[in-house]
Amino acid sequence: MIKRILKKLIPQVFLNWYYQFFPLWGAVWHRFPSRKLIVVGITGTNGKSTTVQLVSDILRQAGLKVASLSSICFQIGDKISQNKLKMTMPGRLKLQRFLREAVRSNCQYAVLEVTSEGIKQFRHKFINFDAAIFTNLEKEHIESHGSFEEYKKAKGKLFQGPGVKGAIVNLDDSWADYFLGFPVKERWGYTINPKSKIQNPKKETRKLNIVQGEEIGLFEDHSEFIIEGQKFNIPLVGEFNVYNALAAISFGLSQGINLDIMAVALKKPGKIWGRMEFVIKEPFRAVVDYAHTPKALEGAYKTLSIGKSGSDRKLICVLGSCGGGRDKWKRPVFGGLASQYCDKIILTNEDPYD
Repeated sequence: MIKRILKKLIPQVFLNWYYQFFPLWGAVWHRFPSRKLIVVGITGTNGKSTTVQLVSDILRQAGLKVASLSSICFQIGDKISQNKLKMTMPGRLKLQRFLREAVRSNCQYAVLEVTSEGIKQFRHKFINFDAAIFTNLEKEHIESHGSFEEYKKAKGKLFQGPGVKGAIVNLDDSWADYFLGFPVKERWGYTINPKSKIQNPKKETRKLNIVQGEEIGLFEDHSEFIIEGQKFNIPLVGEFNVYNALAAISFGLSQGINLDIMAVALKKPGKIWGRMEFVIKEPFRAVVDYAHTPKALEGAYKTLSIGKSGSDRKLICVLGSCGGGRDKWKRPVFGGLASQYCDKIILTNEDPYD
């Protein structure tokens, strides 16, 4: 509450100076650690944390040492710690300290989840990102950014970093063109749609490496797809996780990693807590998921409804809204989706952040 009051009282220009000072100080104090790493930033509305894990799994399977940071956990090599900060991108000096520890541990790559809030507060500054991945974009954090356009621009700033050489973009998202439009040396796009509009040479003149997911199979306990003849069988459910896997595979290809190595990595990915996580499978299934947008929530309900038709199975949801009273517009939308897909609804509160 005090933070909110102070933010309203202090002019924005002073807040910007404050936010930029700490990343600069952290980078100088820790001797610009990102310069000694290959850093990939992953942004978008949904799927960031899962994609961080899948990219890290692929790199490790290829014999590389990796540090990763997401809203779920921090990992440097084999050392994992839960993210208890209630923020994805740590503020003050923590992010630069994390990168310095990665360098000390002889990591070659750092895989970072990058949020619009983190970018707004300049936490991405003075990190030399080599590649940027875009998952998808929908209405989110409007109360914080003021408009969807400002939210989109915040995401785009990741791709505008001076060191960004490669962009990996979801071609099936309506904002793909925007994120492909930044000046980078290499562009990769992934899709499950054979008629993706971005593939039309009359509309797309920039060189684009396309990763096409084919023969998509969505099942109760796994997903399948094929890329250039290589079959992938992943223990993650839902079309949204196919997209997350394609994002990770596209980055792997941009780093010269073979498809067969990536297929092995994604067959047994690392634990992804709270992301379509089956915490109980027998005698009933209990699933925890972090869906926080209408599209993500509907995707979760649709996925959990696979095999439900014609059976006596029931779908019961425990539903809240966004913590801290943010994005209140979601409440009736979430309720409508729950009533459409679920047999019973248990309405509850979430972490208020206060």
